[in-house]
Amino acid sequence: MLEVFASIQGEGRYVGEPQVFVRLRGCPLRCRWCDTPGSWSAQGREVRIDSRRGTRREPSLSTPFQVACWVAECEPGPPRTVSLTGGEPLAHPGFVLGLASFLGPRRLHLETAGAHPRALEKVLERVAHVSLDLKLPADLDAPVELESEPAEPVPRTRAEWAEVRAECLALVAERDACAKVIVAGNRAPEEFDELFESTAEHAPKLPVCIQPVTPVSGIPAPSIELVTHVAERARGLGLDVRIVPQVHRLLAIP
Repeated sequence: MLEVFASIQGEGRYVGEPQVFVRLRGCPLRCRWCDTPGSWSAQGREVRIDSRRGTRREPSLSTPFQVACWVAECEPGPPRTVSLTGGEPLAHPGFVLGLASFLGPRRLHLETAGAHPRALEKVLERVAHVSLDLKLPADLDAPVELESEPAEPVPRTRAEWAEVRAECLALVAERDACAKVIVAGNRAPEEFDELFESTAEHAPKLPVCIQPVTPVSGIPAPSIELVTHVAERARGLGLDVRIVPQVHRLLAIP
């Protein structure tokens, strides 16, 4: 565990919805535009709890029941949807299932990089929404394997990513879900065709949220012309496209 806090969903299909965020430690991927690199490592002794009574630290190794209690502490009003993010939550499918069993009336939304189809299949019936990243292999540095449950190899080649992407899209095709595509300023529109073609084949009704990158680590923001061209290539395949910036970054909130 890294942190639990209440904020506003800044990305994807439910952008703008007040939610409680549960951020897990540990991610095997190394996205060059990642805005939370502090969540990559699975190591850490403390979790930050931003509750109604103030911010405090608790032991990082916590049970799903304890985390559900922290969620309730962080809510400023009636129960909110819980967004499970990271890091990569699907590196810990047992925890996802455990947390789902303790959340009561709250919806559980899963934010995932889409690199673990077996874990996704395992938890899918217990989550209300999946925000599935579709990543360009060119935007990734070499992954760092984590100990997960069960161990699931992370795709490394373009062909492996294509296979895993197709599996994940097929799993969420008929569910409450969305795909999220990050567009950086150093990419060409045609580079995204493989993502959109796979979506059109395996999940043609899935909403696709195109997100202009927030400049980070030397990665430039895209021009509106680039974003428009990318969106039109997706629309040309009949996909349901929305262009959504990182709203929480615009509002300067967590």
